[in-house]
Amino acid sequence: MKKVYINSIASISAQKTFDNTSFLKEIEDFEANVINVINPNYKDYIPPAAARRMAKGIKMGVVASKMAIKEAGLETIDAIITGTGMGCVRDSEKFVSAIIDNDEQYLTPTSFIQSTHNTVGGQIALELQCKGYNFTYVHASNSFESALLDAKLQLALNEEKNILIGGVDELGDHTTAIHKIINHIKTEPVKVTQVLQANTKGAVFGEGANFFVLSNEKKNTSYAEVVALKTYNSLPEKDVLQEAVHFLKENNLSTNDVDLLVLGNNGDVDFDTFYHTLSKGFQDTQIAYYKHVSGEFNTASSFGFWLASKILKTQTIPEVVKGNNKTTTSIKTILLYNQYRGENHSFTLLKQC
Repeated sequence: MKKVYINSIASISAQKTFDNTSFLKEIEDFEANVINVINPNYKDYIPPAAARRMAKGIKMGVVASKMAIKEAGLETIDAIITGTGMGCVRDSEKFVSAIIDNDEQYLTPTSFIQSTHNTVGGQIALELQCKGYNFTYVHASNSFESALLDAKLQLALNEEKNILIGGVDELGDHTTAIHKIINHIKTEPVKVTQVLQANTKGAVFGEGANFFVLSNEKKNTSYAEVVALKTYNSLPEKDVLQEAVHFLKENNLSTNDVDLLVLGNNGDVDFDTFYHTLSKGFQDTQIAYYKHVSGEFNTASSFGFWLASKILKTQTIPEVVKGNNKTTTSIKTILLYNQYRGENHSFTLLKQC
């Protein structure tokens, strides 16, 4: 079994992360309950005529993938694996609205065709002229982890050399309105820097695209090694710490070996307790949070993956993501844990390479 490395990263998020030379030094402190991405100049990557026809999720995915491939120093890749919870939800909403407005008659299929979840992966393949393996996982808040696991297995078994993976989700007005009605989104606007202390129900929703080139060939510029990954559809809160310890033990580690714990707290008072329970077993470990700066969405964990990769390479932790007062002189091992509303739990282990 070969080792798997992260050779490049790219992020389009609610912060200016598309500029990979900076690392969350200046934070956009939105006061909202729904936050959009800060868009890069799409015209630098996509012809304007083509960009106008693309849904936002497709543009984010195509540009982030091009950034990642460029940083990896590649012209193309062997496979494309994407994860998305809602796909191109805006086009889905357009199509459903057109059905209602036109009394189910005289419908153009364009929005339906562009709304499918694998549209982003397909568009990336067209842009790169990549005819290799192309798969999209739609596993709610474990969508990105499923893509990561698929890529890891293929690379470990030496079936491919370089695989592009990513997580992408966009906001849709109608879908957002429904989440507000059912209290999945906070009722009152809250500042980014205060989300985790809000102590109210619901999360601040966001969107984004985070892409990575994984390889079984290590480079001098590699960010980290992907050691292991484990997902659960359901996991009782009382078992979270036990499962984390077991996961570490499977990889010949203990809680003392973890230099940084990256958690997906989103400020929802009903479900952040899962993270609090886990933290009790890592009281001497430095902790980082990320969803207050990215917003919550199905593939928000890909932003956490981006954050952890960047921390391992730069050996710096931005002040805005620090979760406690612990300090670490050297960051060699990072454990990531994510869940959404008590479901779709994941543990990801990264190491300095």
